[in-house]
Amino acid sequence: MRFSFFLLTLLLASPVLAQSYQGPIIDVHLHAGPAAPGAPNPATGKPTAAGTDANRQRLTLDAMRQHGIVLGLASGPDPYMASLRQAGGDAIWAGAFLDDGRTPLPPPEVVRAAFASGDLKVLGEIGAQYHGLDPSDPWFEPYLALAEEFDIPVGIHTGLGPPGTPHGCCPDFSVELGNPKLLEPMLKRHPKLRVWLMHAGWPYLQETKALMYVYPHLHADVSVINWIIPRQEFHDYLQALMTAGLGDRLMFGSDQMVWPEAIGLAVEGVDSAGFLTPAQKRAIFHDNAARFLKLPPAD
Repeated sequence: MRFSFFLLTLLLASPVLAQSYQGPIIDVHLHAGPAAPGAPNPATGKPTAAGTDANRQRLTLDAMRQHGIVLGLASGPDPYMASLRQAGGDAIWAGAFLDDGRTPLPPPEVVRAAFASGDLKVLGEIGAQYHGLDPSDPWFEPYLALAEEFDIPVGIHTGLGPPGTPHGCCPDFSVELGNPKLLEPMLKRHPKLRVWLMHAGWPYLQETKALMYVYPHLHADVSVINWIIPRQEFHDYLQALMTAGLGDRLMFGSDQMVWPEAIGLAVEGVDSAGFLTPAQKRAIFHDNAARFLKLPPAD
């Protein structure tokens, strides 16, 4: 009896349990698309439970509800994006998509119409790196002008891609093009543009810190690195960004691809960071994104 009481006391005093986040979450980095039956999760090695397109969508929305995700910024091929928006309603914002080396951005006039109608509320994910492109180059200017005109947030892929990317989907992929410092010319030209670095520039820590320090309107999400790389590596990177004073501009993202269970893994990756205070978790999980997206404050 005495041992049981001691064990219960120890569990109740656990900092992980005591600090577990229970509030609302905004996921600024989701994807819609076809299922990949049997694809092993790169973090767990287990095959995805989403064996069909319908299951991938259903399990994604189920995971959002389970973890208190009140809004997800999603991108993907048009038919899948339309289906997810219909099923998710106001909990899904759709983004113009440039990713995986195969999906081009729609022409600027199409994007303009979609921004004007509200069908698209985000310019992103912009995976220019997969196409061998630099988003600071002239090809992207018409889209940035539209984002500025309609006050649309812009999410740009930074950092790395999956192992073997240049020998698989994307022969034009270059590690160098993931360096956040390449975005500086764009940030200089568009000081009022709402831009965020997807994947927080990992592993380019110093460049990410420098860019975010000099450009105080720049934000970053911690998507994918919060579950796909070793936990200690992610926590070290996150803590370095917090120590640099950037905690009010870091946002939660899962980068849910074909593994809906990645949403829970991503939440746990941030929630398990023992160096974060409850207020800092709330900021990363919700408040920073709510402010960046100009949403009304939550209760």
